[in-house]
Amino acid sequence: METNLPNLPEQLSQVVRDAIRDELREQTKKQRRAARMYAGAGAAGLYGGAALTAFLLLALGMALPYWAAALIVAVLLLAAAVLLSRSARDSRGAPPDRPPAPLEPGVPPGAPVIPPTIPPNAPEPPRRAPTTRHT
Repeated sequence: METNLPNLPEQLSQVVRDAIRDELREQTKKQRRAARMYAGAGAAGLYGGAALTAFLLLALGMALPYWAAALIVAVLLLAAAVLLSRSARDSRGAPPDRPPAPLEPGVPPGAPVIPPTIPPNAPEPPRRAPTTRHT
């Protein structure tokens, strides 16, 4: 690579762009492989679940009518789906109902609260005496 002092910024930016592009290609290749593995695991799990469902239907069908066996298996699968969806909802955390109100006008919600700073030798502010109301 030839270095030319007037063209050094362009050459440097081209080298950086090429390095970033190569790194992104490598990471993308790894992520594609991982995505294919997850897809394969999902497909295998789907077929395994279908085989287990067929087994349960046949096993329960020996003791019960097939419609009752199918109903029992369907209820079991729906219960599993409800439990999984509830545990997924609990694990991600419930979103707040509404954002907290700003503490001061002009401060956006969620802005960090900065406590007031007091100089080290500042006198303490006067304390108010508690007031009591007589009714």
